[in-house]
Amino acid sequence: MTGARDPQGSCDPRFQRVREVFAEQLAKPEELGAAVAVTLDGRSVVDLWGGHADAARTRPWTADSLVNLFSTTKGMTAICAHRLADQGKLDLDAPVARYWPEFAQADKGDIPVRWLLDHSAGLPAVDAPLPPAAIYDWSAMTSALAAQAPWWEPGSAHGYHAMTFGWLVGEIVRRVAGRSVGRYFRDEVAGPLDADLWIGLPAERDASTADLIPAPLPQVGDIRPGEKNFIAEILAQAKPYAIKAFLNPIVAGDAFNSRAWRAAEIPAANGHGSARSLARIYGALACGGSLDGVDVCSREAIDRARSEQRRGPDNVIPVLPTCHALGFQLGTEAEPIGPNPRAFGHAGAGGSLGFADPEARVSFGYAMNRMEIGLFLIGPRATALMNAVFESL
Repeated sequence: MTGARDPQGSCDPRFQRVREVFAEQLAKPEELGAAVAVTLDGRSVVDLWGGHADAARTRPWTADSLVNLFSTTKGMTAICAHRLADQGKLDLDAPVARYWPEFAQADKGDIPVRWLLDHSAGLPAVDAPLPPAAIYDWSAMTSALAAQAPWWEPGSAHGYHAMTFGWLVGEIVRRVAGRSVGRYFRDEVAGPLDADLWIGLPAERDASTADLIPAPLPQVGDIRPGEKNFIAEILAQAKPYAIKAFLNPIVAGDAFNSRAWRAAEIPAANGHGSARSLARIYGALACGGSLDGVDVCSREAIDRARSEQRRGPDNVIPVLPTCHALGFQLGTEAEPIGPNPRAFGHAGAGGSLGFADPEARVSFGYAMNRMEIGLFLIGPRATALMNAVFESL
């Protein structure tokens, strides 16, 4: 007889080490619920889940559990832009203002689309104070960004557009496709692949959605001699716009489990889905852009999407060097995405991760509801599972 803390699902014997690592994680008393999925050559080889979907541990994590993926959503939004570029409808080197004329305000008329994707447009935050409700108002956010002057000379440096990435790239998708980014993603990518991943979650899926449990911030009394308080370190080095990037508009922690948050299209941060769906979507990208007869994008688009654009010090996250392709993260020396330098994907706050490795023809998805914070871009749980995958090849 198995319990909620035991891994459920399927695992190819070749990947037994992944099951072992996942079981070790679920067994820890502080762990709550999670899932991990892997495809090889487009075939599912790991599809495991376990734990609980709520803090009270009354709801088990099931095969169909969804959870907020935070910035792992950015990869899904980027796929939409690259699909449109593949179809000749979007030129990544064209000015944003060609598709979104209002964006030309504040001397932004020459910023190309690609600088929105690689976080170098200088628009990580809105300066004017915004009410909390603005985060759910697409028009309010895109209008504010159209009016916003860049915080640095566009193209001269990069800084993580933690929240604004979604509205900037999403508005381009909306203008070109004539549909919201969430609708386009369902119609063109997730739906055809039968992937249970949403940007704008329907109310009927609430019952299947795990509650997010934020990580407690480190307190001074919790820090041992010689250790650093990374929150204090980040705040000490952060530029004023970096604070605004995360806190304007401000979102209360309990809002992440609300119907308003789940329903809105916030395409940098509120995708809801499963590890299996992440692995399936990235599985198409790991196999040349197609999976089970569904064409997501071309091999040429995949190579363009994962081409390195920016590497090094980040204007918004001052204590971590970052490396960006066109809408995707690439591995860094400190945080590789497996052994192949051209593997690409995106991690999310708290620990979620999705990526594709076309050289190994591997895709990976990890989702969880107990968040972790620390000086990392890729969480330690996802890293341990990812390493077990490549050890198994």
